Amino acid sequence: MYINFIRLGLTDYKKALEIQEKLLVLRQKNMIEDVFLLVEHPPVITVGRSGSYSNIMLSQEHLKSMGVSVYEVNRGGDVTYHGPGQIVGYMIMDLNNQGRDIHSFVGKVGEVFIRLLKDEYNIKANMNRAKYTGVWIADEKITAIGIAVKKWVTMHGFAFNVNTDMENFKWIYPCGIKDRGVTSLKQITGVTQNFEKLNDYVLNYFCTVFDLEPREKNIDSLLF
Repeated sequence: MYINFIRLGLTDYKKALEIQEKLLVLRQKNMIEDVFLLVEHPPVITVGRSGSYSNIMLSQEHLKSMGVSVYEVNRGGDVTYHGPGQIVGYMIMDLNNQGRDIHSFVGKVGEVFIRLLKDEYNIKANMNRAKYTGVWIADEKITAIGIAVKKWVTMHGFAFNVNTDMENFKWIYPCGIKDRGVTSLKQITGVTQNFEKLNDYVLNYFCTVFDLEPREKNIDSLLF
């Protein structure tokens, strides 16, 4: 099977959300095939369905003064930070082609990063599905995962910390977890990573895990 693949580059969170919502409707109507978006965001905080503003350490006024917006979104999970140096992936995919199994789908998303880190960096990562979402290296999360499913079509996705400024995570309790930390590939290796190469890695491993063939598209060609 094929999946439409789009590199949005550095894109405002609100714009990316609007794009997702339009693609979601088109996919639900079977007017387009599955879509995989790769994007990087300016600093932003999102609050999921089970999120609490008490997990944001800074006041709304302070965040606004720094140009940081806060959005309530319909994905699973709690509070998440997005910012430069982080690879964010959004999947607009029909789960009728994935066995209608949300748990399996999330597991496959995590497997993308477990394989990538093992094969390319010899780093052992895991998913602690019993208690915490996302992909972990020991007690530190490197990839957050949160999706929404509407009429069996997914939206939202993952956030993979590559060269992310980890100081910004002090603005929140990531995913509402106070007894574990977060990390990035740069922090683990001590080396600033080639961001474009990591985007390619993510695409390749994603397509391998999901057994898909990517077709690179321009976003305008899908939004009619």
